[in-house]
Amino acid sequence: MAEIKAFPCLRPAPKYAASIAALPYDVYSRAEAREAVKKNSLSFLKIDRAEAQCPEGINIYSEEVYAKARQTLDQMTAEGYFIQDDAPCYYIYELTFKGRSQTGLVGCAAVDDYLNNIIMKHENTRTDKENDRIRHIEVCEAQTGPIFLACRHNERISNILYAVKRSTPMYDIVSDDSILHRVWRIDDIVEMSELYHELSEISSIYIADGHHRAASAVKVAQRRREENPNYNGDEEFNYFLSVLFPENELNIMPYNRIVYDLNGHTESSFIDAVTKCFDIMPCNRDYSPKRRHEFGMYLNKQWYMMIPRESLITDNPVTGLDVSILQDNILSPILGIKNPKLDERITFVGGIRGLRALETAVDEQSLAVAFSLYPTSMSELFAVSDAGQLMPPKSTWFEPKLRSGLFIHKI
Repeated sequence: MAEIKAFPCLRPAPKYAASIAALPYDVYSRAEAREAVKKNSLSFLKIDRAEAQCPEGINIYSEEVYAKARQTLDQMTAEGYFIQDDAPCYYIYELTFKGRSQTGLVGCAAVDDYLNNIIMKHENTRTDKENDRIRHIEVCEAQTGPIFLACRHNERISNILYAVKRSTPMYDIVSDDSILHRVWRIDDIVEMSELYHELSEISSIYIADGHHRAASAVKVAQRRREENPNYNGDEEFNYFLSVLFPENELNIMPYNRIVYDLNGHTESSFIDAVTKCFDIMPCNRDYSPKRRHEFGMYLNKQWYMMIPRESLITDNPVTGLDVSILQDNILSPILGIKNPKLDERITFVGGIRGLRALETAVDEQSLAVAFSLYPTSMSELFAVSDAGQLMPPKSTWFEPKLRSGLFIHKI
């Protein structure tokens, strides 16, 4: 069964929390990270993307960058921007966006649960991204970005968390994107014991977001185990920083696609090819799918609704996903996007940016065609993971995003 333990958190002093908290490092381009740090000298990107403090053009994987991250973390701690809790605690992290809240439990998940598939994955990872976070963790001796975990709703856990939330939060801040972030600390021995017991009854936990961070933390742990053959399992490196949310509170948005060209097709021949496997209907305005197995397409200033033929629908947890139906029947055979993870002719747009972003790319950036999708559901994510399979790249976009810098796990 699952183990998620309390830990002594390194965290911002309350008066600095709003300035320090930052979006995950991997949602920024290099230029965006540098600009964010320029605008806010306390942004956690100074640590998570330390190249933003280094000379322009530096190799982002150089030892100088990782050393700068460690130096900044140590300096900010010494100057009182970060404080260390004296004893292990759990923390509650609530995010509220447009009137909708989700409440997660912050703790440290067990590396062995990851290795034994109690913590389930649905996405492949890339070696270069893994190696970056491995080195970041090793040099900083800390995990700086929480893994976004999900589980099936547990009434008893929720009751404990909501009882604690009646008290005054430790942090109560609004980020630049109008998301309310509130944090409570759980340091009562009885409540902590009850939570640990209830968590241990969970049979499966799912990585919602943060596959690379999780894989990197696990590989650091494996290295340290090799270096310390007499380890007893209680060492902090055997656990990784996580926030666990019940699936009924999570919001998945669509992950839309834009393709740069029609792979040699004219507009007419492309539509003819698509109509062999989809019914296509022109729309008077932009089209956001209302249910599974509906798609929107924007081509030459015209929106279309597309419905796949019945023969394309399957109960298979992977090939039955809308992202797979689009990939397997249009993107690959017609547009030549065989490997969407590596092909530079396709880009992905999170649903938070809206359909206007698709129109702008096609109309103003001279890209060819855009597709709007219905969001992948949590039940679909669970089904893929339970089957031991993997989703296609860019299948889920979770919103709101967890902030980095509010919780740091020293190893």
